[in-house]
Amino acid sequence: MATPDRPVVLAAVAGAHGIHGEVRLRLFAESVESLGRHRSFQAGERTLTLVAVRPGPHGPIARFAEVTDRTAAEALKGVELAVPRSALPPPADDEVYWVDLMGRGVVDPAGRPVGTVVAVANYGASDLIEVELAGGRRVLVPLIPEAARVEDDRICVDPLWLEA
Repeated sequence: MATPDRPVVLAAVAGAHGIHGEVRLRLFAESVESLGRHRSFQAGERTLTLVAVRPGPHGPIARFAEVTDRTAAEALKGVELAVPRSALPPPADDEVYWVDLMGRGVVDPAGRPVGTVVAVANYGASDLIEVELAGGRRVLVPLIPEAARVEDDRICVDPLWLEA
């Protein structure tokens, strides 16, 4: 269930690169090329205009029109770069944008509500959803067919993944 007005974070500023205002990025988009298709990004309360982006030895390197020196680049460390959901192509049938999972209800195989998705991450093996259960306890569930199935408006999770 896509939310067209919800911004989608494509990268975060990891730090400054050089002395002319370039920044290193932590990329959440598919590739440097897919990031480069966008010309402007919401960066907190301001908009940044992308001038150039290229691969770097420790992640992509970007230059923004509004950032002209190292001090300005350093001030952006940790800032997320987002675009409107409507600026992205629809995901393929076997794909989902993480932002579309946030807040989605989680049910057991019988359809009983058990929690809500509060975060999504990937540490290399697979995408993980963080589910907040009734009572506030949180569990991580891999987004693989054996553990969780994304349905139209909810996620069905094998109860074994919800145990402590």
